[in-house]
Amino acid sequence: MDESYNSLAGGRKGGKPSLAVTGAKLGEMRVDTSRGQAVVPAWLFTVEGYDSPLKQAAAVPSKLPRQPIKRARNVPGYPLDRLVQIAADGRSVTVVTLQSVCDSSRNVHAWETPDSVVLLAEVTGKRHDGVCTKQGKLRQVTVKLDRPIRDRILLDAITGGPVAFKPLHGPSPSWS
Repeated sequence: MDESYNSLAGGRKGGKPSLAVTGAKLGEMRVDTSRGQAVVPAWLFTVEGYDSPLKQAAAVPSKLPRQPIKRARNVPGYPLDRLVQIAADGRSVTVVTLQSVCDSSRNVHAWETPDSVVLLAEVTGKRHDGVCTKQGKLRQVTVKLDRPIRDRILLDAITGGPVAFKPLHGPSPSWS
């Protein structure tokens, strides 16, 4: 709890924190993960002047396991920026990709296996004959799947790692 409180107090040791915490108890909170929402243990801090408790995840993230696929080599493209949505039926995912402003493609290809879905953002080249600057643009792309994602892991072909879930607008996953 001390570590969570120090984080809440802005890492200050001694000195007066900017929030007056009047109590704390262990509870639960929901967090977004790369596989949907999960319920994790949380410290529920009672803060002076607030009606509801401030929640901070009490779970320490574990070390990531070895990546299930190797990083792609000699494949044009950029890593996926994030997963922003899984359709209610699980048959499509919306990801954000980084692409050149001169790239005309908005395609993301999916290779499906029983255990994973590997995504690769296509890079096709210039959309005009002029000089292309080194600018990137984030684009949302929805990818239709052959079958629902369910408990399959979503992987980025460029990095070989899981695609992180980060809603476009929302709180940090460790706070609620």
